Amino acid sequence: MISTDQTTPNTRRTPSSFALHIAIAFFLILLIGANDGAFGVLLPHVRIHYALNNSVVSLIFLFSTLGYLSAAFSNGLIIEKIGKERALMTGAGLLILGAALTSLQPFFFLLLPCVLILGFGIAMLDAGLNTFIASLPRSSALLNYFHAFYGIGAWLGPLTATGLFALRQNWNVIYMLWAGAGLLGILCLWLILRHTPITAPVEGTNEEGQGNVLVQALKLRVVWFAALFLLFYVGAEVTLGAWSYSFLTEERHGDVVLMGTLVSGYWFGLTAGRVALAHLTQRLGAKRVILICLGGFAGSLLLVWLIPSAICAAIGLFVAGFSLGPMFPTTISIMSDLVPSRLLASSIGFLASLGSMGAALFPWLTGNIAQLLGLWALLPFVILLALLMIVFWLFLHSSAPAALRIK
Repeated sequence: MISTDQTTPNTRRTPSSFALHIAIAFFLILLIGANDGAFGVLLPHVRIHYALNNSVVSLIFLFSTLGYLSAAFSNGLIIEKIGKERALMTGAGLLILGAALTSLQPFFFLLLPCVLILGFGIAMLDAGLNTFIASLPRSSALLNYFHAFYGIGAWLGPLTATGLFALRQNWNVIYMLWAGAGLLGILCLWLILRHTPITAPVEGTNEEGQGNVLVQALKLRVVWFAALFLLFYVGAEVTLGAWSYSFLTEERHGDVVLMGTLVSGYWFGLTAGRVALAHLTQRLGAKRVILICLGGFAGSLLLVWLIPSAICAAIGLFVAGFSLGPMFPTTISIMSDLVPSRLLASSIGFLASLGSMGAALFPWLTGNIAQLLGLWALLPFVILLALLMIVFWLFLHSSAPAALRIK
């Protein structure tokens, strides 16, 4: 997380001076990705454990939404009150607490507050890490690599969950692993931040009269259009990842182990897209690459929907993930050109948190739609989200100042 202090080229540090901070940030985003990626495989087992239907089990996503939404509107205030380093530690601590409580398999009505705590912690941590990476030089490429680690985690998550089930372990064991990994991450974070804060104060910065930075950030149309784009983007990304396993095994009656591998292929495609398209986005421009990727995403969904075969599902899910790859990091990276520097931390925090809210809201809606219409409705619903993403990306482009228009 960065300070709202303005920096100059002479005072801004290089990425190499933040090597340890970056390494910890990459590890923590990998853990967040693993949690998101694994849940699609865990979901049928959670539903069976509590003897619930798709609509009721989707309350898990709704309570995650409440956690993300709470974080979206409190991140900036928390940073102002306790500082960026303590805010990062708090987010990591809540992630550990939420995962540990979930691993206890409490009654379902007690599980829901645990999920809310987990969602709040993830949203706080995600927003802080994104803001920190976005503050560094060459942030566009660095953000793609940073989010590639999210994709690596999301790729490993389903494989880890599938492996545990093959060893006849219960679904809660995965949350024990997340809590343990989180403890390692927060210990490293604490040791580093004790001696080397993320940013050094900059002399000569006048903070007087700036007012509430979150309120000022929310007055900008570009912030809202970017946030709504990420709301639908993350919603589509996580909805497809969370429900495709249930769709392939229950609607298409695929082999449970093979379908778990296909879902991992989707998250692997997300990772590959972020690595492969990082520099291409800088060369061709964000607007062109994102529109091409949105078209590729919609086309791959049509392939999976209209041709019911395992091969087409494997290709379609990989291409869908690959196409989604650069969208989130690219949107975060362009914000430094579209908003004043003192509003950057609050703007990115709001974007990341609202995006994280989509990760819970739309999978919850999907569960209710699946209960009403059947799991076949998954792909048409995600295609609708892709169309809304196109609309808000064009709005974001048109609302930017002419001198800073997205290229």
